[in-house]
Amino acid sequence: MTAAAHSPTMRSGKICYIEIPATDIRRSAEFYQRAFGWQIRQRGDGSTAFDDTVNEVSGTWVLGRPPASEAGLMLYIMVGSAAAAAEVVMSAGGEIVDQSDPGAREVVATFRDPAGNLIGMYQQPGLAEKEAHESSVANAGQKI
Repeated sequence: MTAAAHSPTMRSGKICYIEIPATDIRRSAEFYQRAFGWQIRQRGDGSTAFDDTVNEVSGTWVLGRPPASEAGLMLYIMVGSAAAAAEVVMSAGGEIVDQSDPGAREVVATFRDPAGNLIGMYQQPGLAEKEAHESSVANAGQKI
């Protein structure tokens, strides 16, 4: 997963910025970078921020707020394969809370990040195949 080279879409009503509670900002940043490929950057004021893989949503981690450990307002991260993403989440230091049936009409899973936030993953139908195709095309272009 790599960041897109375009600017974010600008439109009133778009979700554009997220603040995620953290107990250790470096650990949380490393987790989201490893698990989902988010781009991590340092702002001019020294704070750590992120951009999602398509450069559409940005945000930061904040200290001093309790983690969103119970289902309320839920944030879902799009993935090609919930099963594969669950493995990466666990290897990056997260915990799988619930993983739905891979044969279900809508495949979702929930996990806790290192700070204890409850976050969802949504398996976008056809995304795994699309990303595999894009990767093979990019790899073929590099061999020329």
